[in-house]
Amino acid sequence: MKGICLLRGRVSSPPHHPRAPPQSPVLHRNTNRSETVTAEEIDSAESVILKWQLDAHKHEKFSSLFAGGREDAKRFLHAVSSLHTAMRVCLKQKSSSDELHRCQKLMQIAIKRLEKEFYVTLSANRKKLDSESVSLSLSNRSSLATPGSSDSDSIEDEITAEEIGVKTPKSGPESVAMEDLRSIAECMIECGYGSECVKIYKLLRKSIVDEAMHFLEIERTSPSEMQQMEWNVLDAKIKTWLRAMKTAIGILFHGEKILCDAVFASSETLAASCFADICRDAAVDMFSFAGNFGKSRKILTPEKLFRALDLYQAITDSWPEIESIFWHESSSPVKAEAGAALGKLGEAAKLMIAQFETAIQKDSSKTPPGGGVHPLTRYVMNFLTFLGDYSGSVSEILADWPLNKDINLPASFFSSSPSAVDPSAAVITACLAWFILVLLCKLDGKGTLYKNAALSYLFLGNNLNYVVSKVKGSNLRLLLGPDWIRKNRIKANRYLSSYERMGWTKVISTLPDDPTAEIPPHQAVEHFKQFNRCFEEARKTQVSWVIPDIEARDRVRSSLGKEIVCFYRIFYQKQRIDDEKTVRYTPDELEIYFSHELFNTASSGRGG
Repeated sequence: MKGICLLRGRVSSPPHHPRAPPQSPVLHRNTNRSETVTAEEIDSAESVILKWQLDAHKHEKFSSLFAGGREDAKRFLHAVSSLHTAMRVCLKQKSSSDELHRCQKLMQIAIKRLEKEFYVTLSANRKKLDSESVSLSLSNRSSLATPGSSDSDSIEDEITAEEIGVKTPKSGPESVAMEDLRSIAECMIECGYGSECVKIYKLLRKSIVDEAMHFLEIERTSPSEMQQMEWNVLDAKIKTWLRAMKTAIGILFHGEKILCDAVFASSETLAASCFADICRDAAVDMFSFAGNFGKSRKILTPEKLFRALDLYQAITDSWPEIESIFWHESSSPVKAEAGAALGKLGEAAKLMIAQFETAIQKDSSKTPPGGGVHPLTRYVMNFLTFLGDYSGSVSEILADWPLNKDINLPASFFSSSPSAVDPSAAVITACLAWFILVLLCKLDGKGTLYKNAALSYLFLGNNLNYVVSKVKGSNLRLLLGPDWIRKNRIKANRYLSSYERMGWTKVISTLPDDPTAEIPPHQAVEHFKQFNRCFEEARKTQVSWVIPDIEARDRVRSSLGKEIVCFYRIFYQKQRIDDEKTVRYTPDELEIYFSHELFNTASSGRGG
């Protein structure tokens, strides 16, 4: 029993995997040699080990075995490996307890030295080791460049390796420091001292990870704390998180995993477990921030939807890296926390989208006096424009939501039949079309509040024209399609044509059907008087009416000019009545009005 204890073959130490060992200074025993251990062999190992025992040099400045050409390190590691072999043979041959005790004492001296060497090498080469980790991860960094998102506010470039104390290296082989650490780790694991090696490694590397997370300003924030924050404070924290999360995944955790795998290359299980102990808590805390935002129901409003989508999209974009880095069972809490965060953010997004629809339906704001674009229209379309930039995330979140099962949209709301829409965009397309339909129905009701029917049509035309313009000038055009734009543009023009007809028919009717026909002078005078009265009444009524869209305004002005001014000019030239009281407007004056003054509230015009 005493001999078994000497070997330190602990149950807690992982088995040595039967794979080809990496290049290292460790010299493995020759399997063809005799299994007879001579006193000379133990003496040989003893001479090397005692030469470098720490107690013999405790008053001197520590000098590493791995300094210089590393010949001393190779001899020391070989001596330790030979001693371990000797101990096994001694047990097999049932050697004397004195011989085993001698081997045990030498092994303790050797392991103490190796622990010191491991600690010193790991701490002294901190930046160099990190740089090696980052260099191996650079090839995967392109996957971390997320779309611009899709962020409603621009997010600064992600934090660089140098900013968190990681020196990005030039290309090259693994660092000498990593090879030294791997050599020491393999020797200690082989001799049954893997747990001591791991303990030192975790102590140093976890402090580095915690320090980096503090620098990145990633901290655990509970839902209650979020709900008590001013929105501008919480919004700033979210922006910081979005920036830092990419760095934590792409540089910090990725680099730590590569370094851990390299140092403990002889045991995949030990490497995975060690990495998990170093990074698991930090990663869980990081993803809990996103999940807690999703759980903060009291602060969730439609305007905050885009921050929830930013968080959701950041995690989904990084999911391949998350699965690759935290693949082992020991890291499962990290993936579980990230998955839970996605679930909470998805539920929060559904809630805010439902709130958005309710806000449209319950809007009670007044209509603008001049028939212009309603504030609700601007709000909804700006919201939907941003929403269209998150088409992938929204489609994923709403894939199984009842909203998309109950909608029965008119065919005019799609560029083709809904079944023909790209499945990946079908959900977001239906969602956008539905909200626009809800908006237009609300605007129809608001249009009836105008007492003047012509103004009501002008209002509907202006607002639908604004909707179409926003769709055409944004990502929404790709989702709703060109046919949707064309059909609704035609509908907007019909509204404006109805305005022209109802707003100016009375003026047009004052002129004879055939302006070239011969009529008595008194009838001509009456036509001019009626025209003056109706034109001035229409002009006075419409003095504050507006058409904000330049193209639509010019189109209406041109249409009215052709219909009214042309008829009036022919009639004016036919009658040639030289009386300013009877003929108050020349054709040129009318042309100026319809070309420049109509829908221009800055102009006063002439007449009373």
